[in-house]
Amino acid sequence: MKYILAIDQGTTSSRAILFDDEMNITGMAQQEFKQHFPQSGWVEHNPADIWSTVVKTCKNALTQNNVSIDDIIAIGITNQRETTLVWDKTTSEPLYNAIVWQDRRTAGFCNTLRNPDFETEITHKTGLLIDPYFSATKIKWILDNVEGAQTKADNGELLFGTVDTYLIWKLTNGKNHVTDATNAARTMLYNIREGKWDEDICQKLGIPLSMLPAVKNCAADFGQTATAIFGKSIPILGVAGDQQAATIGQACFEPGMLKSTYGTGCFALLNTGAELVKSKNRLLGTIAYQLDGKTTYALEGSIFNAGTAVQWLRDGLNIIDDASQTQQLAQSADDNERLYMVPAFTGMGAPYWDADCRGAIFGITRNTGRAEFARAALESVAYQTRDLLEAMHNDWGNDQVKSVLRVDGGMSVSDWTIQFLADILGAPVDRPKVLETTAMGAAWLAGMQAGFYPNQAEFAKTWALDTRFEPNMTAPKRNELYKGWQDAVSRTLSRP
Repeated sequence: MKYILAIDQGTTSSRAILFDDEMNITGMAQQEFKQHFPQSGWVEHNPADIWSTVVKTCKNALTQNNVSIDDIIAIGITNQRETTLVWDKTTSEPLYNAIVWQDRRTAGFCNTLRNPDFETEITHKTGLLIDPYFSATKIKWILDNVEGAQTKADNGELLFGTVDTYLIWKLTNGKNHVTDATNAARTMLYNIREGKWDEDICQKLGIPLSMLPAVKNCAADFGQTATAIFGKSIPILGVAGDQQAATIGQACFEPGMLKSTYGTGCFALLNTGAELVKSKNRLLGTIAYQLDGKTTYALEGSIFNAGTAVQWLRDGLNIIDDASQTQQLAQSADDNERLYMVPAFTGMGAPYWDADCRGAIFGITRNTGRAEFARAALESVAYQTRDLLEAMHNDWGNDQVKSVLRVDGGMSVSDWTIQFLADILGAPVDRPKVLETTAMGAAWLAGMQAGFYPNQAEFAKTWALDTRFEPNMTAPKRNELYKGWQDAVSRTLSRP
């Protein structure tokens, strides 16, 4: 039996998943690692933790499932996007902790960049908005705040990478400094129209082009792992940022197809084909995937806090022991209580893009308890998703967007949550049989490149439905609830 090894490096854990020749999951290993919060709004990871957990989970996935490294055809990598690492080209030592995508420390600097001409240039070239979310201002912060960093960068002594690039650099023992188009598209430095790093943007931010990795298709030769790591050299043949990998894993290959992934955050991607849609509602234009030199674009809505709302109930308030308890609590909540939780722990993403606002809860009464808090946390995810989908319909037209939303990620296992999502959207929601769509997307890229898996059209045929959730809430009720959400958000935002 031969396998593809998928590395899924996420915000709170690293996972390694084995896929057999029919793309079935045959083994998995996972390890959480520590989150660092040095100041309010700052989020960091220790690069050593990222690297060690990836290597350990890969080895554990093999040993725990009695799989030999000789049976691994190729490796596919998917990763938390925008998270920024800068390291020494010679020693491979990081200059600073990884600055996580959720980190908002550069909000003030972003405000100084927001003159109409530069923001228009950024959006036209990169599809993005000027925001701390993206890698560019994180790089700038490291160069400005680590002693000697700017001089070293100017001398060609430093390298930048998102997590995929850092892992490939480590896996290949410093031989390959590369990324794929989907990760490059999340840096605010990559011209997604021309398919190259943008010299003007880099110059304005003081980021030397020598720091930036070579950009490849999602399915390509990214290098060979050093023999010393796993005992044998393995080709790395597929890479995609986590949300794009989920789009691929959900087989959203036709323009108008839409998926939403629920993990630490929530990210909805709408395939727009060869057209890069300019959003009127502060959504992002991005690359869905790039295969054989052909770029497919997407509209993306990014929600910073989804699963973190449930984690907060567990770790911050200690009102649950496990995320799975939220469904039962939500079912038991008092229908007369109407609680709204706006989980802006690190600001609000699309379509608001408010880096300075913080979370709030509205509607607390003397009867409010654990169950109402749990329900409000789950409901907040559905409300935020409706925010995104309404913006997408407005940007691209209702007739072009498919009516069915495909979902995946940890929160999608909750029937209550996905039913409420369908209710608040007023549209069907499809949950696939395979929920590990992010890892599957990375595995398919690598396996397809190796000739081990079928082509795109044949792969799409393998997508299988588990459950379709049909809306059963009346339109007046749906709109009343959503209006309450919009009022809660308006009270939370730091600016109109």
